[in-house]
Amino acid sequence: MFNSLADLSTKLTATGYFIDPVMTQVVFLAGKLQKPLLLEGPAGSGKTQLALSVAAAAGTHVERLQCYRGVTEAQAIGSFDAGLQRIYMEFSKGHHEDWKSVQSSLIGRNFFRPGPLMRALECERPCVLLIDELDKVDEGFEAMLLEILSVWELSIPEFGTVRARSVPFVVLTSNEERRLGDPIRRRSLYVRVEHPTPEREAEIIASRTPEADDSFHREIAGIALSFRNYSLEKPPSVSEMIDFARALELLGTDRVTEDLRDVLMPFLAKTEKDRRHLMLREGFKSLLDDGARFAQKMATQQKVSK
Repeated sequence: MFNSLADLSTKLTATGYFIDPVMTQVVFLAGKLQKPLLLEGPAGSGKTQLALSVAAAAGTHVERLQCYRGVTEAQAIGSFDAGLQRIYMEFSKGHHEDWKSVQSSLIGRNFFRPGPLMRALECERPCVLLIDELDKVDEGFEAMLLEILSVWELSIPEFGTVRARSVPFVVLTSNEERRLGDPIRRRSLYVRVEHPTPEREAEIIASRTPEADDSFHREIAGIALSFRNYSLEKPPSVSEMIDFARALELLGTDRVTEDLRDVLMPFLAKTEKDRRHLMLREGFKSLLDDGARFAQKMATQQKVSK
């Protein structure tokens, strides 16, 4: 998907996705070795965005399997279109010698509606296959994925084996609701993904709010760190902090003050428990004070480094 490491780095940077040089090399090797990339870490740390950015950098599309409790193999691989089969039977009356001939036609590929796994294998050029939040499904569903991740094919009992026309770039993500099995881990390149450092988050915020100054970017990054240190049920993600920064711009302010608490609460508190904590008299203010200290520390470090 990428001609060289430098090609990948340049194109990823152009998408606005910031990763360190080591991670860039791991992504490059995953593509060249055709190995799935297993990203594990807290929700909101940018795992899904990496897959989307790799697709954008490669000029391809994403086939996304969003995992959840109760998702079925049919939803992942595909299933026969019963409605289309009935229409075919109605319009083909008298055109078949016997039932076996009818049955053979009904289980052909033309009547099969592929899910994301099969669509990814049938792409003429490599796509990005994102299997998101794999930790939400059980071990049986996880085991079903081993065939496609090992030999890049799927066995469909009705009409045989579907082999890959192109090998997708596979990204598996996990928020650690349960431990993924060893077979998946052995087949993948494992990367632990944490929330970005304040310095890196300030860079990300800057790329999305270029009109604001450096002190604003540091302030938002400092607030992000203070909120994530506060033991919230749902700490703010990077994308939520970007929304937060954009909201401030729309309000015409480059400072976060206590009087903005209520209007900014929907950006930062995503559960009732978190909202109550932030509504405490000193709760919101103390987090802003901590954020300001983190921002000042960043500013000092940047001056020293210069």
